[in-house]
Amino acid sequence: MAETKKRNTKKKINSSVKRARQAIKRRTARMAVKSKLRGTIKKATAVKTGDALSRPMGEQLPAAYSQIDKAAKKGVLHKNTAARMKSRLARAAKKV
Repeated sequence: MAETKKRNTKKKINSSVKRARQAIKRRTARMAVKSKLRGTIKKATAVKTGDALSRPMGEQLPAAYSQIDKAAKKGVLHKNTAARMKSRLARAAKKV
């Protein structure tokens, strides 16, 4: 007698499939916000490294602050993390 393999024919739960789809969407959106934020911060701090094409740090700070605040508002960053980032940028600007 040949034994038959038991197949897993259990249906995936629709709600879990939807939650997975939503998680992927949210993750990609958060990654885009974080990527843009990192780029803005990098531009703001590029003055320290002596990049000839960069504008003065004082001109870059408002854009960086704005990006940080937007990320915190969207929930990508915690409000304390945002405050810490802004504080570090301000200290770096003061040194330059």
